[in-house]
Amino acid sequence: MKKNKIRIALAQINTTVGDLQGNKDKIIAWTERALKQNCDLVIFPELAVTGYPPEDILYRSQFIKDQYNVYSEIKNNNDNIIQVFGFVNQTEKGLYNAAAINIPHHAPQIYHKIHLPNYSVFDEERYFVAGTKPFVFNVNGVKIGASICEDIWIDDGVIEAETFCEGAELILNISASPFYFKKGHERIELLQNKAKKTKSIIAYVNLVGGQDELVFDGQSFIANHNGEILAQAKSFEEDFLVYDLDFTQLRKEREKSSDFRKLKSEFINPYETIHTDDFDTEFSAPKVQINQPASDLNESEMVQVYKALKLGLKDYVHKNRFQKVVFGLSGGIDSALVAAIAADALGKENVICITMPSQYSSKGSVDDSVQLANNFGFKLLNIQISPMFDAFNSSLKEAFSGTEPDVTEENLQARIRGSLVMALSNKFGYLALATGNKSEVSVGYCTIYGDMVGGYGPLKDVYKTIVYELCHLRNQQAGYDIIPQSIIDKAPSAELRPDQTDQDSLPPYDILDDILELYIEKDNSVPEITAQGFDLEIVSKVARLVDINEYKRRQAAPGTKITPRAFGKDRRMPITNHYRPK
Repeated sequence: MKKNKIRIALAQINTTVGDLQGNKDKIIAWTERALKQNCDLVIFPELAVTGYPPEDILYRSQFIKDQYNVYSEIKNNNDNIIQVFGFVNQTEKGLYNAAAINIPHHAPQIYHKIHLPNYSVFDEERYFVAGTKPFVFNVNGVKIGASICEDIWIDDGVIEAETFCEGAELILNISASPFYFKKGHERIELLQNKAKKTKSIIAYVNLVGGQDELVFDGQSFIANHNGEILAQAKSFEEDFLVYDLDFTQLRKEREKSSDFRKLKSEFINPYETIHTDDFDTEFSAPKVQINQPASDLNESEMVQVYKALKLGLKDYVHKNRFQKVVFGLSGGIDSALVAAIAADALGKENVICITMPSQYSSKGSVDDSVQLANNFGFKLLNIQISPMFDAFNSSLKEAFSGTEPDVTEENLQARIRGSLVMALSNKFGYLALATGNKSEVSVGYCTIYGDMVGGYGPLKDVYKTIVYELCHLRNQQAGYDIIPQSIIDKAPSAELRPDQTDQDSLPPYDILDDILELYIEKDNSVPEITAQGFDLEIVSKVARLVDINEYKRRQAAPGTKITPRAFGKDRRMPITNHYRPK
């Protein structure tokens, strides 16, 4: 009997790479949640069994065997609901990024991801063989198409083949799509257009959580055949979305839509074949309809960025089995923002800060650090570095004979501070945080083995101008200046020599950040950037500083990616490189 309705659950879970048991338990528990709500179908994110991205752990044959055993346990634990989740499938041809499709009382079905992303942070061609067959399964007259992440981003690809060639009415897309500026809006618009084009309902479930540099924002949703968002999950937290899908109107509109018929007739299937199967199973008949409303996700970009930084830090700390963090609190805006993020992500009791004044530190910076610590309620240690700096200078006096003080002595102070942070990290098992921002790291305005030390850099991908915006946002959220206004207003300075400011060495940050975005994220040349109204001398200097400081960035701590092109896996430049743009 052909059904008009099914109840679907989108399980937006936070997995951990390699935690096979924990991921399995979560999949089973959330499947039980779906059963208790009389759902017919529950879907989980891409590679939910292994966590995403598993990277080179996939080369370990024992890991593949262990995760396959976990896949079997999940499959054997369920016989009452259609269940779709991501795992790694091994055949004689190699490894596949796969979706397990478990249908009660039938042999399990498997779909292999066809389009493997191999750009930006993605390396899927390094590990996986590409699938070749779109997959449609027909359950009591409801035709459902399977797809995995990148499959749905390809025009005239898997989704069109499943809908136009095999009549799929519901498209499932299990995904692990990482966050960056405006990505959520781009994703929704793309899938809305895809739903309208194919006159299908799209159920998209995205991973949530932090994994090394990446943070996944969730925001799973269901779009109907007119592109309307029927339901949407929360951002940056686990969520469980249940919705009753009705195919009556979709079927009517497909019959009468000349545009749909035209697109269907003109579509040329790029794949050799499409795998289809028919199954009979008992869909539940719930008495009370569930139409969970879409979450209010009209969040500003800065709100989403702050959430991303908070979740990225929280998961990095907890998934790597740390509890507390430690870092230097300088009285400057960068360390102030790191302190706010850490307190919000981990709790004030798990944040330890050190103020490390020297003879060049202003009283205002120390006072601001104390005020900030009091406002958030975390522990602040005060360790004077002047005696240590004097000791270094005394020991180096003979070696440095005949020279004048320069950046060497400035860097010594930063390295003393870095050593103190790492000493507390070693002694008490705290995770050390680096507090530098993307603007500084880009041009090398940071001291390697000094202020760059740490296990994680929350602001590594955050431009200085965004640091200011996030501090204003945090104060708005608090309803008062929880980050003292004096910190925000003061001229940025490393305070490593008398009367020093960042602008002694760098252009104003609003100009610098615009140039960096064009040069790093958009790969514009010096002439192309200059043609947009920037001074040639400044642009040339910035480009040179970016290029010669790759060696520092290669040794920097990982940090949360929030821009379309972050340093690290996302932007891979050679250290030894004689090419200099003119």
